[in-house]
Amino acid sequence: MKFSVFQVTRKGGRQLNEDRMGYSYTRASGILLLADGMGGHPEGEVAAQLALQAISALYQKQANPKIDDVQAFLTAAVMAAHRQIIKYAVDKGMLDTPRTTVVAALVQDGSASWVHCGDSRLYLVREGKLVTRTRDHSYMEQPPSSQSASRAAERLNRNILFTCLGSPTKPVFDIGGPVALQQGDKIMLCSDGLWGSLDDEDIVRQLSMKAVGAAVPDLVESALQKAGATSDNVTVIALEWESPDEFETTKGTVTSSDVSDSGFSSTVQAAQTAAADDDDLDDAAIERSIAEINEAIRRSASRRR
Repeated sequence: MKFSVFQVTRKGGRQLNEDRMGYSYTRASGILLLADGMGGHPEGEVAAQLALQAISALYQKQANPKIDDVQAFLTAAVMAAHRQIIKYAVDKGMLDTPRTTVVAALVQDGSASWVHCGDSRLYLVREGKLVTRTRDHSYMEQPPSSQSASRAAERLNRNILFTCLGSPTKPVFDIGGPVALQQGDKIMLCSDGLWGSLDDEDIVRQLSMKAVGAAVPDLVESALQKAGATSDNVTVIALEWESPDEFETTKGTVTSSDVSDSGFSSTVQAAQTAAADDDDLDDAAIERSIAEINEAIRRSASRRR
């Protein structure tokens, strides 16, 4: 398995960059990860980092050297990330929980599958055309059945999400794929700082013009310049699929055949604890933790009246 990968994050006009990204791979599979910590809640950068750590740890645990059941893994990965954020909030006695979006793409057996929660996106581009992209979990992209998208867009800000990781409600997430990959296919994960400034046509055009190592920095710079001083943070990680017989070693290239059968490589910072331990928090424990947080919020509100 051979692919080129490039990742970059740039701080916009915000005080803090709460975006996180990284990738992990074994001899037979790889996973790209991106999370965008949510403002308006405490420690969004922690939520984003915990999400990446939990998913990467679970991937390391189950990829031997590849994932047996991709959909089951992606489901478990999102929930493991959610559990870790809730646990972190409970352990620190926080009245409000850190929250984050997440998008992850798993590549193995020549195919790509993905999962996302929130409005961090995945784009799959082939020969200058958009094959698919994720739909944000926002009221604008997925309005209630009683409203049209145009009415929802008129009434609601595009940034209003109805789900995320770390919220005191069970996260909603979507799984896509598998899609068989072809030589030159590009998979890009990005935070809303990119697509909020550039439309899909512009993103596809720029991503198609060059290799990911050149296209991604240009896309990020375009987004920052267009948004100006009010720009959000912009974070992108992108993969270009390489057929072995057409592959030439270039900067940013990952050759998974260099990894031993039981080996694992990752750019994600290692977790301090066993973040993906399935027994760390079961569903009942999550519900108890959420109830504790909500009760603390209720008591705090009562005291302020």
